[in-house]
Order: sequence, then C-alpha cells, then structure tokens
Amino acid sequence: MNQTVAIDIDASTEHGSGLLLRSALALSVLTGKAVRLAGIRARRPIPGLKLQHIRLVEVMAGLCRAAVDGARLGSQHLHFQPDGELAPDSIIHIETPGSLTLLLQTVFLPLSFSSRPVSLRLTGVTHAARSPAFENIDWQWLPLLRRAGYRADIVLEKAGFAPKGGGVMRVDIQPVADVEPLQLQARGALLRIAGHAQVACLDHAVADRLRRQLMARLAPLGVPLNIVAGSLPAPRPGMFIVLLAEFEHSQQAFFTMGELGNPPETLANQAAQALISHLQHVAGALDPHLVDQLMLPLSFSNGNSTLSTSSISPQTRQAADLINAFLPGAVSIDAAVGQPGRILVKGHGAPRAPVLPCQRISAVGGFKSGFLPARGASG
Repeated sequence: MNQTVAIDIDASTEHGSGLLLRSALALSVLTGKAVRLAGIRARRPIPGLKLQHIRLVEVMAGLCRAAVDGARLGSQHLHFQPDGELAPDSIIHIETPGSLTLLLQTVFLPLSFSSRPVSLRLTGVTHAARSPAFENIDWQWLPLLRRAGYRADIVLEKAGFAPKGGGVMRVDIQPVADVEPLQLQARGALLRIAGHAQVACLDHAVADRLRRQLMARLAPLGVPLNIVAGSLPAPRPGMFIVLLAEFEHSQQAFFTMGELGNPPETLANQAAQALISHLQHVAGALDPHLVDQLMLPLSFSNGNSTLSTSSISPQTRQAADLINAFLPGAVSIDAAVGQPGRILVKGHGAPRAPVLPCQRISAVGGFKSGFLPARGASG
C-alpha cells in the first residue's frame, strides 16, 4: 500500500485495546488521517485481531475506500489509510460475530456526518456481559447524543446473546451538520428507577420472579419503581435485567446478564446490588463507561463539553490520549485514575469530508459483502 505519514498507536494495553481499535478507526475515517496500530490485544490469552475486529475493519474501510494492511486473524498490527472521502450507501446490512452495539458506536459518527440518511440492519450479538446492551444504547447513550444534536433511532427486532448472537437491530441515522456541547457535571438527587426484567425462550414466570425480587431489593431506596417483566424473541434462551436510575440532571443505565441454570433471584440480587453500590458514589453525573462513549462524539461539537464521573478509569485515559493524537488538545482530565474527576472536551466542529455518490463496497478477506444498494438503485 502507498505509505503516508500515519498516527502511531500502541494498542498493547492490558484493557481497552478494543476501544482503541474502534476509536482509532472512527477518527481515521472522520479526519482522513492514516493510523498504524501495533500490539493489538497483545496481552490477551489469544492476542491479535479476532473475526469481529476484521469485520469491523472491512466495514470502516468500505465507508471511505481505505487501503488496509494487516487485517488478518491473529494480526497485532494494522495500517489503515483512508482517502478522505465518505461513501456510504443508503441501506447497509452488516453481519458480525461480535457486539452490534460496539459496531454501531464505531460507524455512528462517520454515518452521522455523511450527506444522506442511512438505514442499517445489523445481525450479531445484542446482549453480552462485557459490552453495552441494546438498552444501554437506547435508554442512555442515544438520548444524550440527541441532546447534542445527533439524530438516530434504533429498534430491536430480535435479541442475540453472546457468544452465538443471531440478534437483529435496525438503525436509522439522519445527517447532522452541527453538534452542540453538553454540560453533565452533577447528577442531582435520585428521582425514580425504571427497568426491564427480560427473558427469551423461557417461561414468562421467570421474568415475573426477576421483577418481584428486584422490587423487594430496591424498595428501601424510597423512590418510585417501574420495573416491567417481559419476553423477547431470540434464537436461544437467555435472561437479563436493565435498570435506569433517573436523577435530577442525568440518568444512568445498568445491565446485568444472567447465567442459565442459576435461580432468577440470583440475577435480580446482582442487578440490584450493582445499582445500590453505584448510588453510594456521590460524585459524577456519568458512570466511567458512558464517559468513554461520549468523549469522541463530543469532540466534533461546536463548543466545550464538561463531563463528570465517579471514577476516572485507565480506559478513559487511553481514550483521551487517542483522541488527542488525532485532534490535539481535544480532551483534558483533572484527576488521577481511580478518583472522581471532570473531563473537558474541546469541540473541533463537524468534519467536512466530501461524500461520493452511492457505490457498492466489496468484500475483504473472504467475507461476504453486507452492503446493499439504495432503494431504487439498479444492479
């Protein structure tokens, strides 16, 4: 491939290497700057790129016609060189063995700054223990981004539990020209708690048991509770709980995945305790994971955003350093890792990348292309 000056990223961290890869790809597409990652997942039991990472690279390369080197199973090195031009189709269908929510968070910004509405149909994992669940995106991440001016809606057609997946999400993203900063500095008093106790391919009585135990555990908090028991379509059995704590100035979602064979009450106790433990932190409008997910979208706003969190994580530091490598001075943090802190995100304004006419994006490395032509397009 034609070698140009690239931003070098050390991705050999013990945790957060997936976040670095996803954020680096998004920033490369948005800024047109080439990126070179080394040591990808180097400290994992099975290091290097996995199938879902290669699929993500393929998708991102297709959006901007990037030249790619190193997108192979087990590779710890990747060179990604966009040509600076966004070229999304109006309808995109992506199948992946990985998390659909992480994939969505990666493609969301490039598609938001294209010139046309885009509809996605995503097939893969919608609920997993170590990635945001569909509800985390629908109840928490997207509402905050809408406050900033981003425009998107998502629908869960079918749940897909890790590791097998098979879930289906539909996403509609509208183009945005300008993004406003957010001020999320204090959460205020707890007002109410909402939530879902969901099962798939299990008797609805299991969901009812989840709900009853949650209500009993959360009642001492003394706030209104609206916990709904429900059933979801899915190719395989599963159960999970999502709780939304609504405060005066913010809201925070908590997802807990159940293990089949364990009593529903065990899952309910785990979910309730996770929420109760978090409420003991008096500082921070946002949880550490949500901070990591908001810094990049707010880097393209028209002003300065301030985010506060109960604890600065190593991943937050890594994400800030990565953003600053592409957008110098964009993110600053006022506290050490493990301490409550504030993150200042200086917006650099919306990227102004030219958009090419609709085109097909070919498969890479033996993958079947998941990209479909726009409605009414020929061929």
